[in-house]
Amino acid sequence: MSKTPTSETPKGDRIAKVLARAGVASRRDSERLIQAGLVTVNGKTITSPALNVTDNDKITVEGKPIKAPEPARLWLYHKPTGLVTTDRDEKGRATIYDELPEDMPRVMSVGRLDLNSEGLLLLTNDGGVKRKLELPSTGWVRKYRVRVNGRPKEEDFAPLRKGLVIDGERFQPMTVSLDRQQGANAWLTVAIREGKNREIRRAMEEIGLSVNRLLRVSYGPFQLGQLKAGEVEEIRRRVLRDQLGLDAEGNPQDEDTKAPARPQRRRGPAGKPGVSDPSKSQRRPGKPAGKSGPKPTGKPGPRAGGPKGKPPAKKRRD
Repeated sequence: MSKTPTSETPKGDRIAKVLARAGVASRRDSERLIQAGLVTVNGKTITSPALNVTDNDKITVEGKPIKAPEPARLWLYHKPTGLVTTDRDEKGRATIYDELPEDMPRVMSVGRLDLNSEGLLLLTNDGGVKRKLELPSTGWVRKYRVRVNGRPKEEDFAPLRKGLVIDGERFQPMTVSLDRQQGANAWLTVAIREGKNREIRRAMEEIGLSVNRLLRVSYGPFQLGQLKAGEVEEIRRRVLRDQLGLDAEGNPQDEDTKAPARPQRRRGPAGKPGVSDPSKSQRRPGKPAGKSGPKPTGKPGPRAGGPKGKPPAKKRRD
C-alpha cells in the first residue's frame, strides 16, 4: 500500500506581498515587476510570483536590494489642482510627488484624484494598506463638495440616487444633497463608496450638469478638516491600527482575509483634520502649491495655499 505524500505549506510569504510590504509597489504592480524579469531572489531572476520567501532571502528589484519592511504608515495630503496623481507623467506635467516634503519616505497613493480635482488624498508606505483601503468590500464612504454649473432641483438627482449605467459601466447609488445656489453655480455634497474613474464628473454630465470644482473632504473616517493645500499630516499609528485592524507590530494582516467592518465615526475636535478619533496627528507642511480656487461660503472649507517657509520638495525617491 503506497503512502500518500503529505504537502507542507512553504515557509515565509509570497514574494509580491513582501515587495508590497517593503514599499516597492502594490501587490499587483509587484507581480508585474516579477513577470517583467526585474526581480531577483538570491541572485536568480524570477518571472513568476508563485514563490514564498523568508527574511533570509536576498531580494533585489532592478538591481537594488529592497529595504526591510517598516511598520505601516498613513498620511493625509491636501492635493491641490494642477497635479497628476502618478509618479511619472508621459506629458511632463507636475505630479504630487514633485510637491511632497523632502523627508517623506517612498509612498503610494490610495486611489487617485484627477488633475482638476483637489482635497483629501491618502498616502501610505505599505502596499497591503493601499489595497485594503481601495477594496470595495471595505465599504468606506468618500465624501465630496461639488460645484456645478446650472440651477438643479432636488428631483434632478433621482437617477444618481438610484444608480446609473454609463457606457455599459454600472455606478452604484450616490448620496446627493443640494446645499445652496450661488449665482450661476450650485454647491452639492456627494458621497460615494466605489470611487471609479471620474465617477462624479461623468454622473453629473449624464444629468446635464458640468462640474467646475470638486473637493474631496473625507475618505472613510479620515477627514480633510482645515489641512491647507499642499500640507501633509501623518496619522498616529495607534489610530491606524484601530481603524485598519493591523497586527501588534503595526503591519497589515493578510490582505486576502475578510476586510474590516466600517468603523463607527466619532466626532473629533472642531475644525481639526485627521480622523474621527480625537487623537492628535503629526502635521508636516508640504510645498506651497498656489491657489486652488475660491473657498466656498456657507460650510467651512480649507483655504488654498500653505504657510510660508515650507521646506523645499524633491521628486519621489525610487
